[in-house]
Amino acid sequence: MNAKINRHEFADRLTLADKLARDVASKLEAAIQARGKATIAVSGGGTPKTMFAVLAEQEIDWSKVTVTLVDERWVDTDSDRSNARMVAEHLFHHQSHTAGFVPLFDRAHKDSVDDALDDVGKRIDALGLPFDVVLLGMGGDGHTASFFPGGDNLAAALDPNGTRTVVSMRAPDAGEPRITLTLPRVLDTRALYLHIEGDDKKDVLGKALAGGDFPIAAVLTQDRVPVDVYWAP
Repeated sequence: MNAKINRHEFADRLTLADKLARDVASKLEAAIQARGKATIAVSGGGTPKTMFAVLAEQEIDWSKVTVTLVDERWVDTDSDRSNARMVAEHLFHHQSHTAGFVPLFDRAHKDSVDDALDDVGKRIDALGLPFDVVLLGMGGDGHTASFFPGGDNLAAALDPNGTRTVVSMRAPDAGEPRITLTLPRVLDTRALYLHIEGDDKKDVLGKALAGGDFPIAAVLTQDRVPVDVYWAP
């Protein structure tokens, strides 16, 4: 069964960034009002940078928001490949500088992502279930999170009945070893967004929705949570 897919298309990326940031902020504010806190898991890469800048300016009680990552390259935060560094540089400014942050990279196990899995999983689990918001991106190869085609732990990551919170991932196109939330943990959220830009990614999305063999299809065909797709050329 396919997830309910709500598609939002915009004429340009700045408009998308503004609309998505305001929608996410409204979800976080609602969570704070209902439960006194909010949690959000975000993706890295270049696509969300502008949206993060807009989100950072939203006037909600950021001191009650905890941010974590959907996935991370196994590099320290001083690396320009670090998702944590990108989030710090583009999201934690203006209103949002008081938000909490839970990284996936673990310096205590900096030489082995596999040795860190239990500790990182406990750290994420301590945030509680479910997330209030999960923000996904997608690569041109159809990967989301670190669910890479050909990944050594792809089957475990996509297992809908899996019990792990995080797994490691190595793949030909992944660069460094990675750590990623598993599909069940990604889907354990009150609101799920997929943010993509460009005609090439829209084409991949269409192929995945039509049954193409792309990792993103696991998100699009589940029936646990609706997916709001935000796209601009």
